[in-house]
Parts: sequence; structure tokens; C-alpha cells
Amino acid sequence: MSAVPLSEAVAAPAQLSAVADRRDALSAPDRAAMQTLLDGHFAGVSAEQFATDLDEKDWVLRIFAGARLVGFTTLQAYAASHEGLRVRVLYSGDTIMAPDAWGSPVLAKGWISLVHRVQAEHPEHPWYWLLLSSGFRTYRFLPVFWREFWPRHDAATPPEMAALLGALAVERFGADFEATAGVVRFARPQRLRGALVVVPEGREDDPHIRFFLARNPGHAAGDELVCLAPIHDGNLTAAGVRIVRAARRG
Repeated sequence: MSAVPLSEAVAAPAQLSAVADRRDALSAPDRAAMQTLLDGHFAGVSAEQFATDLDEKDWVLRIFAGARLVGFTTLQAYAASHEGLRVRVLYSGDTIMAPDAWGSPVLAKGWISLVHRVQAEHPEHPWYWLLLSSGFRTYRFLPVFWREFWPRHDAATPPEMAALLGALAVERFGADFEATAGVVRFARPQRLRGALVVVPEGREDDPHIRFFLARNPGHAAGDELVCLAPIHDGNLTAAGVRIVRAARRG
């Protein structure tokens, strides 16, 4: 349930800031502002569903243009076991950036900083990012920052990673996860509004976007492609390394 843009031709506000908080530190007005922002970009956002999704998360990263909320993402960190392997999972919940903030790297820098902060609490286990993508912009985040992620257009998912992805998805989404398609179909999906679901002219040629559209043909109806990426510095692309370095300097 996310819409994270990467390289749209939109000028971002000059002054953006990222604020990371524990979820339970949010005030009622904070939560209301987040729901209003999400509802402005997704159809099907109910107060009950928003509260349920938020209350299961541990962290919230908010993006501000001055005092105005222009984006946020939520994260849950938890332990899981699969075939005798103990792993840690970061699951991304509701995520949105307003179009007028699309040109900024602040979300990526803030997210990386928060992830490193969370990872430091349990460095002894391998970490994985569990991500749902109902929009191509969210999926496009993966190849920009990670060398290995699944599913992808240019490599088959290794059997061990397919098994881990499937096990995590079944544990988390139960009957809403359709293993054959690799997608989650919620009973009450959140669907991107208007132009946000449309692929801009020329971007259909991007192999990652073509793959996403083929693997998740029901994305406009709110179907979510389940994705998995190992989280460690050795898996970062050159762009990811630059973001990490910038985040650490900050």
C-alpha cells in the first residue's frame, strides 16, 4: 500500500526534512494529518483500516516541507524463522509522497538512516525488506538501491529466496496471499487515485516497469506484488551507496 516515486520530472520543495519517531510517540493530530495525506492519494482508505495498519508498526518516518506534511512511511521490525534460519524482517506499511515532493532524496536518506538504526538493535541476524508494491514507482525503488531483490525481470528468484518470500507472505497475509501469482489481494484494497496509477509516456520501455506491470496486472485494483530484498551494505547499488554516505554524513 505504497506510492514511492523515484525519478519523475517534478521539482521538489527546496526545504524538506525527515523526522523519525516511534509510532507510539505520535499525537492524535499527527495521525490525522497522515491519514488525510494518504486519503488524498489512495481511494479506499478507511479510518479503521488506517489505524489498524499504523498501530502494528514500530516506526514512522515523516517528511515535511516546512510545517506541512508531504510524505511518510511506516515500518515494522520483527523476528521470523524459516527452515531453521533466524532472520529479521523490516515490513513497510502505508507509504506516500505528495507529487510536489517527488524530486527530493530526503525520503531515501531518512529511510536508510532509520533502517540502520533499527538494524543496530539486532546485528547478529540477516535482515530482509518485505515490501508490497501496488504501484510501479514503489517497485522501481528496488533496482535503484538494491543489487539483489525479488522478483525481478533479469533473474529467476533463487529457490531458497522464493521459499523465504512465500513463508513470510503466508505468515503475514494468510489467505490474502496468492502464491501462484505472488500477489496479495486484500478484501478492502487501497487503490492509487487518478494519474498516480498511470505510467507516464516513455516509461513503459523501462524493463523493471514492464516486468512489474506484467507480474501485477491487477495493480490498478489494489493488488500488491510481494517483494523481498536482503538489507546489507554489500547489496547496495552505486546509488544506494551514495544515499548511505549522505545519510551518515547527515
